[in-house]
Amino acid sequence: MNEPIDMEYRWKEKRERRAFLALADGTVFRGYSVGAPVDAPGEVVFNTGMTGYQEIATDPSYAGQIVTLTSPEIGNYGCAAQDAESRGCFLNGLVVHELNPPANYRAEESLQSYLLRHGIPAIAGVDTRALTLHLRSHGTQRAYLHVSEVPMDEATAIAHAAAWEGLDGQDYALRVTTPAAYERNPQGKYRIVAYDFGIKYNILRSMQRQDMQVLVVPAHTSAAEALSLQPDGVFLSNGPADPSALGYAQQAVRELLGRVPLMGICLGHQLLGLACGAKCHRLTFGHHGCNHPVLNVQTGRVDITSQNHNFALRDLPSSLELTHINLNDNSIEGIRHRSEPAFSIQFHPEAAPGPHDADSLFLDFRNLIEHS
Repeated sequence: MNEPIDMEYRWKEKRERRAFLALADGTVFRGYSVGAPVDAPGEVVFNTGMTGYQEIATDPSYAGQIVTLTSPEIGNYGCAAQDAESRGCFLNGLVVHELNPPANYRAEESLQSYLLRHGIPAIAGVDTRALTLHLRSHGTQRAYLHVSEVPMDEATAIAHAAAWEGLDGQDYALRVTTPAAYERNPQGKYRIVAYDFGIKYNILRSMQRQDMQVLVVPAHTSAAEALSLQPDGVFLSNGPADPSALGYAQQAVRELLGRVPLMGICLGHQLLGLACGAKCHRLTFGHHGCNHPVLNVQTGRVDITSQNHNFALRDLPSSLELTHINLNDNSIEGIRHRSEPAFSIQFHPEAAPGPHDADSLFLDFRNLIEHS
């Protein structure tokens, strides 16, 4: 297809498939539909990564969220099955400035085809710079994405956004967790029970590289059930929404602490902190992207990290020591228990934005197991 025809096609899309994103505060951003023709509420966040849109779409931690990509050109390298981070797409919607067809030898399908196949609504033609600045100034917003063919006025969509329950106090881990346990790398030396609160495939691959046999279990698995599997260590995964809503998971962590070495990432990090008596609070607009500098306060090393979370720990109890801080806002990014074999980090070492800056943390988990 030559460029004039392609541009004509895009113009027709803009004219014939009008759509808009309505925020609960009354702000509306207009564009055209490029995904599944279904309306959806969600919490709007922005991600500053220049690449990784398929990984974002398949990261269960984005469940309940409508993700705005700040990079202006999206879709250029298409989608490929091996780049998926989970069994499906979990985000509520996607917002981009310009959606392009793929031009890459690895592409198996376009991003638009991928979104349609997975039933994910998306809107293009949006001034994503203005939307991002609005979220930075006013904080994360509840929103309603109108892309369906059923007519809806903007005032009604704003009312839908305001009436949506949001993510605070909501347990989304049970919505995204595996329905049944499964095993990866059965020949591994170290037996790990991994709680799936929204686990990503690259976390499993990272543990496999440390010679770990990983048994992934549902989020609601009790500590007694996990210990009955005789693990050498227990891993607490990333996941969506509000960690304070997962009382059953906090109880499991309390019962596991001191019985077996623990490592947590993202939601798992927050659950370890809450189980030990720390507090958790919502960030103004969260951390979403792959360029966040994190300082290891024990070594002085700065890693470039990938992040995806709206909540953060605060008010650590004396039983926990601070190991990492975010250099953008000084929020807590890592903790270690002072007397028990347990540590966690807020960022995603498996996402490898550095690309190898934080990969050694999985080796730290292995060393913790070997010396416990």
